[in-house]
Amino acid sequence: MPCRSNKELNTMVISAKECTAKGKVADYIPALGKANPNDLSIAIHFPDGECISAGDVQKKFTLQSVSKVISLALVLMDRGRGYVFERVGMEPTGDPFNSIAKLETMAPGKPLNPMINAGALVVTHMIKGTSVEDRFHRLLSFIHELANDKTINLCEEVASSEFETAYLNRALCFFLKQHQIIDEHVEELIDLYTKQCSIEMNCLNLARIGLVFAMDGRDPQSGRQIIPIDVARICKTFMVTCGMYNASGEFAIKIGIPAKSGVSGGIMGSVPGKFGIGIFGPALDEKGNSIAGIRLLELLSKTYKLSMF
Repeated sequence: MPCRSNKELNTMVISAKECTAKGKVADYIPALGKANPNDLSIAIHFPDGECISAGDVQKKFTLQSVSKVISLALVLMDRGRGYVFERVGMEPTGDPFNSIAKLETMAPGKPLNPMINAGALVVTHMIKGTSVEDRFHRLLSFIHELANDKTINLCEEVASSEFETAYLNRALCFFLKQHQIIDEHVEELIDLYTKQCSIEMNCLNLARIGLVFAMDGRDPQSGRQIIPIDVARICKTFMVTCGMYNASGEFAIKIGIPAKSGVSGGIMGSVPGKFGIGIFGPALDEKGNSIAGIRLLELLSKTYKLSMF
């Protein structure tokens, strides 16, 4: 368990920040290309309500692929595991998160897991509601509940930027539609998915959501079971096996905690039964993970023996 010291955490941030120069922001989404690659911040949220932090933790960023864990939890609660896993698999992939290759070689075009883009699009397709707006607000309300913050909202600039440049995700959708994995209009699904990825929050919010997953879906402050235990367990398992794109195996060996990254530079960590972690560091490595964020988690895991393994 980390020493609850902001000073000690700040020392780790200063050390991890040295590797930001080796990373690159995700400028293939124009709005994300505006991020400062030198930014690095972290919050750790404990079950008793205490939160320690370092860096500019109030700086907002969009969830991007971190949202995949949250939408999966919502859909599993809505639809049940049988329905969900008939349409998306449970296996890790060594391919990049936006690859179409496995869809072409796996019959019948079923995505391997919910953490790659193809699988996440199928999961988002399953969010219940009568319209894109209705479905988006169901997901957003769920996030409000997890973070205990109703001010969290969409970043319109990022959503618009992603929607306009989502050519590869559109290709994935058309492939999925051809194989009857999805059956809605592609533009509607892309609209919903880009809005989902563009939900904006800070490290404190993200650590709070990570804490709920760490505590098997229970809000430790209210005592309420927001996510059923079995659903939280499934989500954390995917975070371990697939959460860090095609670097998940190396991440499990070096750090060994459930975590999910996004190309905005966000990382959500959930140390089972102990605490939640929220990190923002927009300089990415070649796999699409926050380069300084991973270094920071390495320091934390090594210092405090956080690995599950």
